[in-house]
Amino acid sequence: MFKSTPEVASQVNQFRTWVAGSEQMAEKYTAAPTPVDFAGMKGKVRDAALVDSLEAMYKTASIPPEVHVWDEADKADKLAQIEAAKDRLSNTYAMIEETEKEIAYLKTTRSTRETSIGELKGVYPEVAAEVEQEIENRQWFKDTLAK
Repeated sequence: MFKSTPEVASQVNQFRTWVAGSEQMAEKYTAAPTPVDFAGMKGKVRDAALVDSLEAMYKTASIPPEVHVWDEADKADKLAQIEAAKDRLSNTYAMIEETEKEIAYLKTTRSTRETSIGELKGVYPEVAAEVEQEIENRQWFKDTLAK
């Protein structure tokens, strides 16, 4: 992934930072909050009635918990994208495997000054068959430029 474009690497780093921050917040807010010390605040604030009204509001208020639900259509879309990416990845691995086999084959069949005609015929049988056919048909200069 980091060998890819710098934009992709930057986005991945931003996502990793966001995940780390969300994990820290999850750890921080897993425990219930400590109760508010209204009695201690009455001594620190001049208007004790304000603290009393805030305490009454705090005790009577019932705030429903905030619940987040992943939209099913969006979830299905993301799962489909993940499956498509897995398919592309498996195709890429298959192509890499085929390419490595082709490279190994080309390395083993590399022609040098010491390569014999018999070895070349074994490596390129279709060319050998064409050459034999041209010899039989006496087409000595078939593939030359100047006829």
